[in-house]
Order: sequence, then C-alpha cells, then structure tokens
Amino acid sequence: MELELWQYLLAGLAAVGAGLVNALAGGGTLITFPTLIAMGLPAVASNITNTVALVPGYIGGTLAQRQHLAGQRKRLLMLLPAGVVGGLIGGFLLLKTGEKLFTFLVPFLILLASILLALQDPMKAWVQKRLMKSGEKSLPESMAILPTALAAVYGGYFGAGLSVIILATLGMFLEDTLTRLNAIKQFISFSANLAAAVYFFFSGQVVWSLALVMAVGALAGGALGGKLANVIKPSTLRWIVVGIGIVVSLVYFYKNFFA
Repeated sequence: MELELWQYLLAGLAAVGAGLVNALAGGGTLITFPTLIAMGLPAVASNITNTVALVPGYIGGTLAQRQHLAGQRKRLLMLLPAGVVGGLIGGFLLLKTGEKLFTFLVPFLILLASILLALQDPMKAWVQKRLMKSGEKSLPESMAILPTALAAVYGGYFGAGLSVIILATLGMFLEDTLTRLNAIKQFISFSANLAAAVYFFFSGQVVWSLALVMAVGALAGGALGGKLANVIKPSTLRWIVVGIGIVVSLVYFYKNFFA
C-alpha cells in the first residue's frame, strides 16, 4: 500500500512510545499494533511488521541482563531452543491464519495482553513469595521446557505479555532469585520474538519502510526510557498502557460484533 508522510510520522512516534514503555514497564505492542491497524494496514501485516520493527528495541534490555546469567548455562541450553522453536511455530501459525480470522481475534488478543500486563506485578510477587518458601519439593527443571515452548508459541503469534507468562513458568519449575529468573525470562522472550521476526522476513508481508522507521523510533524510545527510569514510575506507566489496551480492545469488540 502507498503510505503518506503522516503515517510514517505516526508510526515512528508510536514506536518511540513503545520503546520507552518496553524499557520501563513492558507492553509497547499495545501502542504500536493498534496504531498500525488504525493507519489502514491489514491486521496480519500490522502484527508482522510490528514484531520485526520492535525486535531491535529488545536487544539493549536483554544484554543488560547478561551478568545475571552466571552459572545458568545449562538452563539456557535447555530452554532457549524451546523459545526459538515456539516462536517459529507461532510465526507459522500467524501466517496460516487468514485475515478474517485474525481480525476477529484482534480484540481478544489485545484484551489478553492487557490483562497479562496488569498481572505483571502480582505475578512477580507470587514468584518471589514462592521462591522464598523453604522445604518445598522442587520439580525437575526439565518440566519447564514444554510450558516455555507453548508460551513462546503465543509470543511468536502475538507477543504482548509474553514475559509475564515466561516468568510465571520459570517460577513454577526453577528455584532461584527473581533477578536471575528475570534474566532467563528476558533471553527466552527475546529468542521467541527474534525467531518469529526472522521467519517473517521471508513472508512478503513486512512493510519494510514502516518497519525501519519504527525500529529507529523504538531504539530512541528505549534510550529515552533508560534516561527517565528515575523520573517515571513504571507501575503508573504500566497502568496507563493497560488502560489504553482495554479501551482499544473494547473499540475492536464493538467494530467486530456491533458495527
């Protein structure tokens, strides 16, 4: 489709916002994905372009966690393939989903992502509480492989809220500090999104001009988020994004079922 200057500017600004939000609280997809649809892009192409565009923005946050991976090489070798395979399967399923069906699913996916984002702090608290309990019998860490892969399938298909699901999964099967589990979560989430993005490169549905503008915007937003980390309260920002997501989902529910 032929794009106008205002559409590039809008997508770039949305990506800056998404990069900032991802750096501080998570949930940037709830800003960029609806923006692309509102600009007139088909839903599947919007999701694919959004995934490809935002991947570079996750690199900084992922690398920043690498010091907390000391002694976790075995876990990474066990779980990263699950993230990659799950992300590829999710990407494959998205491309096999027709435009009509995916458009139908959009409000449900946005609402689910909003709920997951809202549960992020309570989920972290639950994981932390569980990890602090003593005397509980630990489950084999290998049992985390299948749930991690299933979560990554969702990540490759849509992505928003993936980190919450991954952290909950790790908290059930791995005994460690929340900081170290967060590091693994970050790498698995990144691997799932990267795998899906690489798969999408060859789909023919990436709007590359938009993706490049958004990638630059996301990187700028991520850098800005790092500078504002001590100014903006992440929980406040998170609830703003949750509110936006819920409103957007309600709008699409109305368009799909009542308009």
